[in-house]
Amino acid sequence: MKRRDYQVAFPAVLVVVMVAFLTTIFFANANLSFAASSKKKSAPSAVEYTETQIKQLQGALNITEAQQDLWNNVTQVMRENAKDMDALTKEREEKAKTMNAVERMKLHSEISEAHLAQLKKLIPPFEALYNSMSDEQKKVTDAIFQTGKYGKHKKK
Repeated sequence: MKRRDYQVAFPAVLVVVMVAFLTTIFFANANLSFAASSKKKSAPSAVEYTETQIKQLQGALNITEAQQDLWNNVTQVMRENAKDMDALTKEREEKAKTMNAVERMKLHSEISEAHLAQLKKLIPPFEALYNSMSDEQKKVTDAIFQTGKYGKHKKK
């Protein structure tokens, strides 16, 4: 029974860690800058970033034809989450320029709650995809989620 719990809990923890990593990146992209600078390039939108992530993940994970429907479910949720985050940050961006410290904290709380809701929405389709993966795909996925790096993941 302990092994079965581990087999379920470990992939779930990995998913949570990776999504937390992605959430951190989305949160950084959703930066409601405290000081505007005309020299800075604008950060990519959550939608742009997500499309890049999807391409990188698809290439690194070697999704099979049999897994394509499960992969499509994951990418659909990722895209919906990115659109929602872009809408949230754009809606709040103008307000952020005149916010006081308390209002800013409340805004960050709203964004954090949105990230949590998105994470909860992403876990089930990702877990289904992960459970369908070969051992090699799981090793690559685990390495990506652990390091945040794509490409070849060989142990040295």
